[in-house]
Amino acid sequence: MMQPLESIEPLGHAIAMLLPGIAARADEIEQTRHLPADIAQSMAQAGAFNILRPKSLQGLELTPMEMVAVLHAIARAEASAGWCAMIGSTTALNAAYLAHDVAKEIYADPHSITGGVFAPMGRADDMGDHYVVSGRWQWGSGSANCDWLSGGAMIFKDGELQRFDNGAPYHRMMIFPADQAELLDTWHVMGMKGTGSGDFTVKQIIVPKERSVSLIADKPVEPGALYQFPVFGLLALGVASVALGNAAGALDEIEALAKAKKPQGGQRSLAERGVVQTELMRAQAKLGGAEAYLRECVEACWHGATTRGELSPEERALLRLAATYATETSAEVAKTAFTIGGGSAVYMTSNLQRRFRDAHVATQHIATASSVYELVGRVALGLPTDLAML
Repeated sequence: MMQPLESIEPLGHAIAMLLPGIAARADEIEQTRHLPADIAQSMAQAGAFNILRPKSLQGLELTPMEMVAVLHAIARAEASAGWCAMIGSTTALNAAYLAHDVAKEIYADPHSITGGVFAPMGRADDMGDHYVVSGRWQWGSGSANCDWLSGGAMIFKDGELQRFDNGAPYHRMMIFPADQAELLDTWHVMGMKGTGSGDFTVKQIIVPKERSVSLIADKPVEPGALYQFPVFGLLALGVASVALGNAAGALDEIEALAKAKKPQGGQRSLAERGVVQTELMRAQAKLGGAEAYLRECVEACWHGATTRGELSPEERALLRLAATYATETSAEVAKTAFTIGGGSAVYMTSNLQRRFRDAHVATQHIATASSVYELVGRVALGLPTDLAML
C-alpha cells in the first residue's frame, strides 16, 4: 500500500487539505492549459514544490518514498497538478549542486517555484566569468508559475563546441530568473493539458558561471543521502509517482461509476457484472504489483545511499526499470478503467477519458520511455553502457 500522506509531517496535512479543491477544478485546469496561479501558490505555501530541496535552504529533503507518496496523492486528485509538483520538486535538485551562497539566492524562499528542461536545446558562450545564453526549450512544465527557470545549453568557447572527456558535447544547466524568458503558447496536446508545458525562449541573457550546473560532471555539494540518488533516477521516480497516482484516480472513478451505472436495457449495475469485477480486480493487482516493485527497488537504493553513500550501477538501473514499468503499467490500468466505462467514458464530461489521455502522455517522457528497458538491459547483461544518463 502507498504510504499515507498524513504520515508525512508537516507537509502531509497541508497537502491533504488542498486535494478536494484541486480535484473539483480538474476541468478548469485542463481548459486553462496551465495550473491556475492560485492553485500553484496554495501548493507552494503547503510545500509541494519544496520536497527535494535541501534542509540547509529551508527545504524538506524528504526521502524518495515520501516523495512518491506526496506526488501520488496530488496526481490522484488531478494529474496535471501532480506533474507540476513533480517538475518543480525535481528541478529544485539543482540546489544540491550549487555553492550554498549561490543556491540561497535562488532557493532561500521556501515557497518559490522553479522549473526547467534538462535537454541541451540552448547555446551558452563562455565569456570568462559568465555565459551568454540563447535557446528555446520544449516541455517547460509549470513555467507560467515559476520564479526561476533553467535550461540545458551546449557550451561554446571562442566559437568552438566544448566536450566532455569522453568526447560527448559538453552542456550545463543555466539557471535564470523566469522574467528573462519568453513563454510561447505551444502546449496544444492530447493529455496533461493543465501542465502548461509549452516552449520558453531566451535571447542573449547573461548567466554567471556559478549559476550553472552539470548534472553529469558535477558532484552534489549537499551531504544528504537523498543527493546520492542520480537526478535522472529521481526524475523517473517522479514521473512514475504521478502515473501511479493518476491510475489510482482512474480506478476511483470507475469504481464509483460501476456502482451507479446501469447499461441501457439492463437491470444490473456495472458492479454486478462478472466481467467488470474480473477486469477491475486484475487492474488493481497490476497496479499494486507495480507499486510494490517500485517500493522494493527504491528501498534497496535508499539502503545503498545511506550505508555506502552511493548507488551501484545495478541499483541505478533497477530504479529506472521499476519507474518505467510502473509508468507503463499505470497506462494499462487507466485504459482498463476507460474501457469498463463504456460509451459514457468517451464524453469530455467523463474524468475517465482525461485519466486515459494523461496516462499515455506520461509514458512518452524520456525518463520512463520504452527505450529505458534497453538501457537497463545492457547493465543487467554486463554490456558496455554509458551510465551518464542512468
